[in-house]
Amino acid sequence: MNQLNVLALIGGISKNSLNKRLYAEVVKHNTTSLSFQTFDIASLPFFSQDIENNPPENVVNFQNLVQKADAVLLITPEYNRSFPGVLKNAIDWCSRPPGKNLWKRKPAALMGASPGKIGTFGAQQHLKNVCCFLDMALMNQPEFYLEASSSMDENGLLAGSVGFLQKYLTAFEEWIVSE
Repeated sequence: MNQLNVLALIGGISKNSLNKRLYAEVVKHNTTSLSFQTFDIASLPFFSQDIENNPPENVVNFQNLVQKADAVLLITPEYNRSFPGVLKNAIDWCSRPPGKNLWKRKPAALMGASPGKIGTFGAQQHLKNVCCFLDMALMNQPEFYLEASSSMDENGLLAGSVGFLQKYLTAFEEWIVSE
């Protein structure tokens, strides 16, 4: 199978983000043809219609990455039962101006890590609503909610979680190819 380029957008921007650590585990344990790269979404300015038709260079660079990617992996923490504003901001930059939605039919998958018992269920449910509205080709099964307190330590994923991560990535690879 040819290499598939996946842009991973990580909604956790803190230095010790669980979701940055989860992304590192995705890269480390990937056994598929998926090739991952990421973009620092914290560097994007707040979306504004005042500059959407003439965006700054880093926004143009980000939009080009999204356009060229075969798929996108959205990795989100959960803040107040939703996903963080920095991730919504990145999504907005590629959904506008009207008629130039870069997300349309883009294969996508969601995952996230949280110390809480329900992982990032609430955040992913809100994110699914946004993805559906933007007409992303969203993989709905399997779902990936990581309760990091019992599945990850300072060295990475615990052995019991690696197998599921690899099954998830294989399902995502199959999803991208089927779209």
